[in-house]
Amino acid sequence: MKLIDSGPVLLDLDDDGVARLRLNRPEASNGMSVEFLRALYDAVMTATGRPELRVLLLTGEGPNFCAGGDVKTFAGKGEALPDYLREATAWLQNVAQGLLALPVPVVAAVHGFAAGGGGLGLVCASDIVVAAESARFMSGAVRVGMAPDGGSSVTLPQLVGVRKAMEILLLNPTLSATQACEIGLVTRVVADDALHDEAESIARTLAAGAPRALGATKRLVWSGLGGRVEAQLPEEARTVSELSGTADAREGLAAVLERRAPVFTGE
Repeated sequence: MKLIDSGPVLLDLDDDGVARLRLNRPEASNGMSVEFLRALYDAVMTATGRPELRVLLLTGEGPNFCAGGDVKTFAGKGEALPDYLREATAWLQNVAQGLLALPVPVVAAVHGFAAGGGGLGLVCASDIVVAAESARFMSGAVRVGMAPDGGSSVTLPQLVGVRKAMEILLLNPTLSATQACEIGLVTRVVADDALHDEAESIARTLAAGAPRALGATKRLVWSGLGGRVEAQLPEEARTVSELSGTADAREGLAAVLERRAPVFTGE
């Protein structure tokens, strides 16, 4: 059953209760604009409202799972960027909360890059993550003079530990799928051509399980974590919006588009 069949996010639901949510901006590496994030939130809420839902399978169309924020759109906003990002981060935090609160397991199948606050945030907010061998993971927020969002300032340390999270968020290493698995960021790594089948197999296994037991287990695990994600989301959004108005943020975005190293001044 096709629930959303056009636009930047697609959603269908089969008779077994497996919903497939596909990020559908392949030409922009599924970069997150306000329009995209609003559609993503609507899709998560649509899935949430289906009583037959048993599991949500999250994938990305095109060469990358999600490259994070839409840098070209951000750079074009000029002095209006803080207001634009205030709206974007509000939608992103709604998406993260929606995935974490979804009463069924979320399985993410990652290929290409999962980067930035958005792409990495979606990975961190998923319950099981299957990565293709060629997948790559990075944060990248401070690289453009901004800060992590999508809940990753809480979820990432919980998944990989504070020291490793600081390394990922501050130094921006590009992690291979194997490295991401070794530190606990992803669940398992498979050959590129096996990604779809493996993710589908996991989703169907979960869909055949006891829905209330699976949902309760997910809720207990996430709610039992020391740092509550929902408590941190407003501060993430405020910080990102504030930083986006700085000269360093404008320089960082320009450097990405011009494929050069940024020169930050602290202004």
